[in-house]
Order: sequence, then C-alpha cells, then structure tokens
Amino acid sequence: MSNHNNTPIFPDSYIGDNSLEYENSIWMERNQKKATLICLQYLHDEELNTLGIVDNLNEKKCLIADLGCGTGFSSEILVENGHRVIGIDILMDMLSKAKIKKKFLKEEKDLELILADINYLPLKRSSIDHMISVSAYNFIIHGKNLAKDIFKTINNTSRYLKKVLKSNGRIIIEFYPKDEEELDSFISSFKDNGFDGFMVKKDPNQKSGQTFLLLKKR
Repeated sequence: MSNHNNTPIFPDSYIGDNSLEYENSIWMERNQKKATLICLQYLHDEELNTLGIVDNLNEKKCLIADLGCGTGFSSEILVENGHRVIGIDILMDMLSKAKIKKKFLKEEKDLELILADINYLPLKRSSIDHMISVSAYNFIIHGKNLAKDIFKTINNTSRYLKKVLKSNGRIIIEFYPKDEEELDSFISSFKDNGFDGFMVKKDPNQKSGQTFLLLKKR
C-alpha cells in the first residue's frame, strides 16, 4: 500500500476503521488495480522469457497466488483477466472484504481466499503456476529489527516460494523498499535462492519508492 499523504504503518493502517477507509478509497482502488495490470504485463515480459530456460509464456488460464491480496482489488483484476487465483492475506479485516468481492465475481469459483502469512504459505510443493504481490511483500519483515533476523526471514521466504512454484514459475512483485539496503537485500534473497530476474523502476537511480521485481524460477 502506498499513501499519497503519509507512509502506512503495518498492521495499523490495515485494520479496523483503517481497513474500511482503504476499501472505500477510490484512489487506492485505482492505484492497486493499475499496479496489478502492470504486474500482469511484466509476467509476459520478453526479457524474462530469455532468462534461464528460454520459454515464451503462453496466454493461458494460470493458477496465480496473490500474495498479500488485501481487500481483493488485485485478485479481482487477476480473475477478470482469465486466471484462477489464490488470494492470501494475514489480516482478517482485509480478507473479509475480499470475501464480499468474491461473491460478485462472474466466476466465483476462480478465487480462493486463505488467511495466512506469506512467510508460511499453506500450499503444496510445485502447485502454483505464478505469483504476484502488490504493495505487500516488504511487510514480511514486519517486527524484525535485527539484521540477522531480517536476512533469515527474506531468505527462508524466497526459498519456500521456489518450492511452491512449478517449473519456470514466475513472481512479479510491486513493492516499496524503504532504502537501497532493503532493496538490495530483497533482490539478493531471490538470486541466492534459485531465481533469475531484474528490477524495473521509473527512475533506475531511485532506490526507494515503487519498485517491480521480475523473477523466474531457475
């Protein structure tokens, strides 16, 4: 989540009345859906095709895990674009609103919602085609203050995501690292644990702010 007035605080900015404000914000809905559409475009990025084993991603109905789905703005877009989706969020205040959206989907069966931590996903090995995360991934280190704990968390998570993905599975992450050190830590965690990929930013010299990671299982 990115706020044009102030920086969100996890989990406070996403629970109680704040979750209602999030859900009812036209600005938030527009930006979350726009970011999700960009993630879908990057999923088919030609440069990503050439990394590792060359493969052109076919236009097909994929099973996509939406990591940190929140109130379901991103999951909505994924389903509307023809995919089956498992929306995962750790906050019931957010997920309960995604459950309401699910009822209004044309293909309700194409969205499954799970209350879970991104760090400990209840998913089977090699069960997911691809993953997308919009404005949520950096929250996996919430509550971790020591460098060794942060390192352990982000590396264990990326290692587990690789196990859950099918062969040549892809992950597209849109998030907001606080500084260059945090960004480099996230990138390294994937490259050290079985992924190839690269970063996309409007301004390559800007280390904080909106960032897209385009990743492919090695």
